[in-house]
Amino acid sequence: MSTLLLLRHGLTELTGPVLAGRTPGVHLDERGREQADRVAERLAGIALDAIVSSPLERCRETAQAVAAGRGLEIHSDERFIECGYGEWTGRKLAELAKEPLWQVVQAHPSAVVFPGGEALATVQHRAVQAVRDWNERLGEKATYLVCSHGDVIKAIVADAMGIHLDQFQRVTADPASVTIIRYTPIRPFLLKLNETGNIALPEQGSADKDGGENITGSDAAVGGGAGTT
Repeated sequence: MSTLLLLRHGLTELTGPVLAGRTPGVHLDERGREQADRVAERLAGIALDAIVSSPLERCRETAQAVAAGRGLEIHSDERFIECGYGEWTGRKLAELAKEPLWQVVQAHPSAVVFPGGEALATVQHRAVQAVRDWNERLGEKATYLVCSHGDVIKAIVADAMGIHLDQFQRVTADPASVTIIRYTPIRPFLLKLNETGNIALPEQGSADKDGGENITGSDAAVGGGAGTT
């Protein structure tokens, strides 16, 4: 039963007003660095078998704060990179909201292909496949962290919950929030969503004979949303 912690990167100067996308050189700002330090403290009591990150700077910087003192290298995986927003990259969200495609992103994201960019369905496919590969690579007892982006995390959560990609806008992933999914042989369990407070892993329940597990115990349309400062 692999346990995945999905961490969204901390704030940057572009988070919220501008769709940063894959723009190079976008680093955590002072608020984001403080968030990264705080989330590292919140996760300090959880033993991690691996830390994986989107290759973009803001994710790697957030992951580095968590990795500090753990003796773990950060694995870069392109499949967790931000959605390729193409011609939308670098534009203001207020401006993009006037585009006809914006309403499609809201109501029918599974049909969206960003001009000169990537389809949201492709984002979900590559990210979910990456999770499955890491689950297999690390083994069923592993607990690992992936630092990624709002829309990528929302797409993984939608898959874990068994809901259509068209419903992924109902999921929230704030900056520096942690979402926890436990993968069993038969189905995933969403243990925590958009957690910004103290974090503790629920103990693993016993797997039943069918492979299940007994467990006790408005976001922006693209870019994942600015969250709170």
